[in-house]
Amino acid sequence: MSLAIRRARSADLDLVAPLFDRYRHFYTQRDDAAVSRAFIGERLQRGDSVLLLAALDDAAAAGFVQLYPTFSSVRAARVWVLNDLFVEPGARRRGVARALLEAAAEFARTDGAARLELETNHDNAQAQALYDAAGWQRFDGTQRYHLSLAQAGLPPAQA
Repeated sequence: MSLAIRRARSADLDLVAPLFDRYRHFYTQRDDAAVSRAFIGERLQRGDSVLLLAALDDAAAAGFVQLYPTFSSVRAARVWVLNDLFVEPGARRRGVARALLEAAAEFARTDGAARLELETNHDNAQAQALYDAAGWQRFDGTQRYHLSLAQAGLPPAQA
């Protein structure tokens, strides 16, 4: 088995966009090749994320991981968020996801980041088992919130 991981470039859009569309579909989004292509194309062009692409044997694109930068004010350091991880069904259980996690950690380490973070659904036991086996630590010290900006009826801001 031959596995290679490298940073994706704009020239890889034709490889990455279909993978990203299947990733979105896994998370119950409807198939939309145009939206996926536009979103990933913009990320690659602007360089506002890091996308690591895995090639396995003859498959030019067996999976990917996408990282977004953020910062920890308390630690006064960069933090990378592992936002997306996807492996093609035919390439699963062959070490691709674990290798992508290791490549992401190496990238963040080399970049001088304080840590990598990720979140996953409570019912995604398969992903949780992968993260546990790869040495990720669960952190239950905070409660996570979000605010949908498309939400109508928000109270007006107070002056």
